[in-house]
Amino acid sequence: MFQRVLAVTLAQVVRSISVVLLPIAFLSLIAWATAGSTNGNTSDPVRAAVWLWLGAHHLAFNLTISAGATAGWLTYLPLGALIFPIMAIRSGFKRSIERLDNDYQSIALARTLFVSLYAGITAAIAFFVTTDAVKPVWYLTPLVTIPIATLSVLSAERRKISSLPIFFATRIIAAILGFAFLVLGISLLFNLATVKDLTQVLEPGILGGFLLLILNVLYLPNAAVATIGYFAGVGFGIGNGTIISPLSYQVPEIPALPILGALPTGKFHWALIAVLLFVAVGVALTSWTLNQRPEVLWQTFTLVLLAIAFISWAASGSLMTEALSAVGVSIWKVTLAIGVEMAIGIGLARVLPRLDRAR
Repeated sequence: MFQRVLAVTLAQVVRSISVVLLPIAFLSLIAWATAGSTNGNTSDPVRAAVWLWLGAHHLAFNLTISAGATAGWLTYLPLGALIFPIMAIRSGFKRSIERLDNDYQSIALARTLFVSLYAGITAAIAFFVTTDAVKPVWYLTPLVTIPIATLSVLSAERRKISSLPIFFATRIIAAILGFAFLVLGISLLFNLATVKDLTQVLEPGILGGFLLLILNVLYLPNAAVATIGYFAGVGFGIGNGTIISPLSYQVPEIPALPILGALPTGKFHWALIAVLLFVAVGVALTSWTLNQRPEVLWQTFTLVLLAIAFISWAASGSLMTEALSAVGVSIWKVTLAIGVEMAIGIGLARVLPRLDRAR
């Protein structure tokens, strides 16, 4: 049975990798040919495609842009790109289940093998595409690929969520992100002129414009997380020494990225009203868990904060240069702020009814 499961999962792992990597390689070859490179070695665009594929998994890179230059880290990677490996892994594991005739014991083994093989092959690929200028941190590959692959294969099995804390926490995170995307979309619509100006500064051309559009779309979740930080009151940064929040605005210059057209142009104290949203989340959580065991409330609260911390970490990082070594939200500040605001809501929801009864 082991050999059969191994053969099935290995074939589907290779398929899951190829279904994302090959289209990226195709686009890289087109971009390389269109750019009119004098180097006839096609290994360069293929290696670049692999780097992009690894970046979609949120693997950190150590880069040396030019000879003699100081190496910099690239860890600010697009959250939206995660959708590609996740969908590919889900599809591959579903095919594995079909090939194994939905046998429970085989599927349990296939799950372990699929995650292990995916992480191992990805680490090997990262190791072999390392150059002096671009160094994927290949030994950290399991830390990013195992969680991604595990969550993907579990979701492919369509298991119902039986844990109430996970169920409630998922709803809360979805509501917070939904609010952030809504506000971000409205801001982009109101600042289309600025977005257009930032695009024209880059002069990307037709193919470059298409790739730039894809890049900005993939960075939308990062911008949504920054929006959460902004309305939580702590704000976010787009480089060292910068801060954009309702109470503070310190931005010497804005990088020429179209999505940054949605940035506020100064202090907006009224935006602190949105803090009430996170207080309301605490009130709603208390209401949902009113007839549940007391630990359900605090387990859900803890899961929400852990999810906020993880999302903040994934949506923040460094953009190679020293000036852009801190882009995004502060993980501990956002987590602490939302935790305090939710705790206020929980406290109000628990104390006010008691005061009312005491009267």
